[in-house]
Amino acid sequence: MNYLFIHQNFPGQYLHLVQHLGSLPGNEVVGIGDDGNIAQRGRVAGILILGYPTPKEASEHTHHYLHTTEKAVLRGQAVARVLLQLKLEGFAPDVICVHPGWGEGLFVRDVFPHTPILMFAEYFFQANQADLNFDPEFPCSMDWNFSVRVRNAAQLISLPTADLCVSPTKWQASRYPACLRDKIRVIHDGIDADYMCPDKNAQLVVQPLATAGESRVVSPAAPSMTQGEDDAPQDADAGSGAEDEKEGNASKGAPIIFSHGDQLVLFVARNLEPYRGFHVFLRALPELQRRYPRVHTLIVGTDSVSYSQPLPAGTTYKRAYLDDLGAKLDLSRVHFLGRVPYIALRAMYRVAAVHVYLTYPFVLSWSMLESMACEGLLVASRTPPVEEVLIHEKNGLLADFFDQKALVDQIGRALDCPQDLLPLRAAARETVLARYELRACLAAQVKLLQGLAAGLYPSPE
Repeated sequence: MNYLFIHQNFPGQYLHLVQHLGSLPGNEVVGIGDDGNIAQRGRVAGILILGYPTPKEASEHTHHYLHTTEKAVLRGQAVARVLLQLKLEGFAPDVICVHPGWGEGLFVRDVFPHTPILMFAEYFFQANQADLNFDPEFPCSMDWNFSVRVRNAAQLISLPTADLCVSPTKWQASRYPACLRDKIRVIHDGIDADYMCPDKNAQLVVQPLATAGESRVVSPAAPSMTQGEDDAPQDADAGSGAEDEKEGNASKGAPIIFSHGDQLVLFVARNLEPYRGFHVFLRALPELQRRYPRVHTLIVGTDSVSYSQPLPAGTTYKRAYLDDLGAKLDLSRVHFLGRVPYIALRAMYRVAAVHVYLTYPFVLSWSMLESMACEGLLVASRTPPVEEVLIHEKNGLLADFFDQKALVDQIGRALDCPQDLLPLRAAARETVLARYELRACLAAQVKLLQGLAAGLYPSPE
């Protein structure tokens, strides 16, 4: 079969699926993505990847509600040009998969009017619901709510042209308008539980740097990679990828070796921002450090934003919160690591005494499920879609997103009584194996695609 995948950050959520399909004889798999992102992500072995020029920003004269919409139209046009060239060269996809969030799905139906299309329904923003106005510290103005409604324009135009859609969690699917939900099938991207597995002998070596609180991973380091091999799953919210070199920041003191059993707390996000509870977590650290003088904290993520509203130029959430905390926080026991190699991220899941995962009601991060697959002990926010996966006292621990004392208390339970909570670790991995294991998810995805290509539209379960 001929498969066509379109994602501005190709392969994005399609990584495992395109690898699997590309490895099967008789399949031709083509991917389309933004040139700039493809250059950063590298190639996927066995997949023809075609790029389109990164679209320019919206005109300064465009109404600010329409900035994302204008860029989406430009992106959609760029994709359409690639599709028209593919069609001219004789490529006829049996099925097309596309993420419509950035406008790439706008004109696919016009170029291939008879080809089945499966769209990725990741998230639909709704004013004053779920993530929006969830955090009283960051209230949404009426103007922002208006702009959010318009932000969905690309999806609202694209999704009706899809034959079916797929969403990774039931809660994310539920965010879409009722008129579209019948099209959505819930299948997770899948977690490679063979790779993400526990190892009691794992170690992590971290080198503190001259800037207080900054460190880098020494070992395990990413292996040498040839083109096409830099395709390990990159958490949409985990900052996992090439290690920050942190140029100009010299080493300070001896490296620190962390092993299973150490009082080590892990926090992972793509970017250090309020949407992933960075402000709640960082503000809870002084009390955690007061109670536990030997605790160390690893913080993975870049000093930028993906979802939260950016601060004024020259300011970041990390800098602002560190300035506010000042001497209350012992930075000698805090290790900001930036982006880390995927193999190092796995080591962190394996050795951490606690993995803290906080999120607004929003998309679920791969990092939470990957950690669970490694028998990580999760202390997570009592927010959807976390609650779709974690059950308090069964396969993890939950705390109210805003309750810093409860967060510290739950982390403290894990540090004080690690043996008592071993059943939760085992149950966490069992949850992944039962519901999110890669082979089962791939089988469900392939069945859906092959059914679409044959003109079959399975009913929702």
